[in-house]
Amino acid sequence: MEACIGLDVGTGGVRACLVDAEGRLLASAERPLEARREGVLFEQDPGQWWREAMACLRALARRAHRVNVRAISVAATSGTVLLVDAEGEPLLPAIMYSDGRAQAEAAELNEALAGQCARLGYRFHPSWGLPKLLWLRRHRPDLWRCGRIAHAADYLLERLSGVMGVTDWTQALKSGYDVAELRWPAEVARLLELPLERLPQVVAPGTPLGTLRQSVSEALGLPRDVIVVAGMTDGCASQLAAGSVSPGEWLTVLGTTMVIKGVSRQLLRDPAGRIYHHRHPLGWWLPGAASNTGGEALELWARARLPELDAAAASRIPTGLICYPLRRQGERFPFVCSHARGFCEGIVLDEEVLYATTLEGVSFLERLAYELLASLGATMEGGILTAGGGAHSRTWCAIRASVLGRPVLVARHTGAAYGAAVLAAGATVHRGLEEATRTMARPAASFDPDPRLEAGYGEQYQRFLEALRQRGYI
Repeated sequence: MEACIGLDVGTGGVRACLVDAEGRLLASAERPLEARREGVLFEQDPGQWWREAMACLRALARRAHRVNVRAISVAATSGTVLLVDAEGEPLLPAIMYSDGRAQAEAAELNEALAGQCARLGYRFHPSWGLPKLLWLRRHRPDLWRCGRIAHAADYLLERLSGVMGVTDWTQALKSGYDVAELRWPAEVARLLELPLERLPQVVAPGTPLGTLRQSVSEALGLPRDVIVVAGMTDGCASQLAAGSVSPGEWLTVLGTTMVIKGVSRQLLRDPAGRIYHHRHPLGWWLPGAASNTGGEALELWARARLPELDAAAASRIPTGLICYPLRRQGERFPFVCSHARGFCEGIVLDEEVLYATTLEGVSFLERLAYELLASLGATMEGGILTAGGGAHSRTWCAIRASVLGRPVLVARHTGAAYGAAVLAAGATVHRGLEEATRTMARPAASFDPDPRLEAGYGEQYQRFLEALRQRGYI
C-alpha cells in the first residue's frame, strides 16, 4: 500500500497525517506548541517546530510497517518568517503571522510597491512577511547581514531534505514575490538591501526537492528514498484537502466568518480590492475573500441548542423575511461598506423563524458573493464545496443549495496536514495534483436544490438585494 505524509505547523500545534493513495487516513498525530506573546510581538521557537514535527513523524512511522511511504510535504502559516544561518539554524525566534510590530513598514511598502499592489490586487499588512523582513533589516542589522530568509514550511523542508534556500510561491507571496511574473521584483531586493541571489529560490508547490536526509531516515525508521515535496500555506493546503483543485471549483468555509476560495484560469481583477490571489501549483489562480458575516451570526444561541433549532427550522423555510445578520459594524465582502449594520425586515414570529432567517441571510450573502466573482470573470463548474462549522447544519446546506441553485458538497477533509499529503501524492503516487485531489478528497455528502425552495428564494433574494440598495450598502 502506497501512502504519503502531510505535516502542518500551525500556531497552536504541529499536526501530521499518513494517507493512502485512495484517501484513507491511516494514522494521525498532533503535538502542542508554545509561543511568546508580549504586546504586539508574537514569536515561536523554530527548534520546537522541528522537535514536535519529529515526534509526530515517529508516531506515524510506528503505524507504517506495511505501508510504502512515498513522499512528505509541509503546510504552514502564511506570513511567518525567520532568519537562519548558512547551516539552516535559526538566528532568532520566528516572527509569527499575527505579530504586529511592522505597522510602519507595511504602510511604507504600500507606497513603495503601489504598482505591484494594484496589479495583483492586494495591500501589505503587518501580518505579511515582507513588512517583518524590512523590520528585521532595520532593527537587527547584525543578523540581517549574515542571515538567510526562510518561511516556516521552508525551515522544516530544509531539515527533512537538506535542500536549502528554497521556498514555494504561496509562501513567497506575502514576502513580496511577484506571483504573476514569477520573480522577485528588483524593488523588493532594494528595499531589503539584498542582492537578488540572496532571496530564496521559488518553486511551484508540489515540486520534488530531494529525499530524506540519512539522519532523518534513521531517526524515523523511514526509507531514505521518501521524496520531500515543496509545500504551501495552510490555507491553500486546506483548500486542496476539501477538493477544490480545478478551474471552476469553489469552496465556502462557514466558520466565524464566511470565506470563499476557488480556482480560476485568470487573475480576477477587483478594483475594490476585495479579493486577493495565491498562485495555483499548476499555474492557475487561487482567488479568495472573506466576509465579516458568517457563523458568528449564530452566537445568539448556545451551541448546545443549535441541533434542536436546526431540525425545527427545516419546516419553517422559506421564511419570506429579509435578514442581513451582521453582528459587527462594517462589511468587506462581497461589498465594502464601513457603516454597514445588520438588520431584519418582517415579523419574526418565534425563535425558530429567527434562526431560519439568519441561515437564509448568510446564504443570500453567499449568492451575492458568487455573482460578484462571476462578474469579475470567474467560472463555476458543478457544486459548491463547503467546510467549517456551518457545513454540519443539514438545514443550512439545504437552504444554500436552493439559494445558489447548485448542489452543496460537504468536504470530508479540511485539515492542512491532509492537504499537504494530497500535494505530496500528486507528485508521486498519482499522475498529477488533479488526479490526486479527485481520488483522495471526495465529498462526504451532497445537498441538491429543492425546486419548491428555489422558487421562493428567487423572489426573497431580490428583496434582500433591494434592502441592501436602500441602505446604500451596494
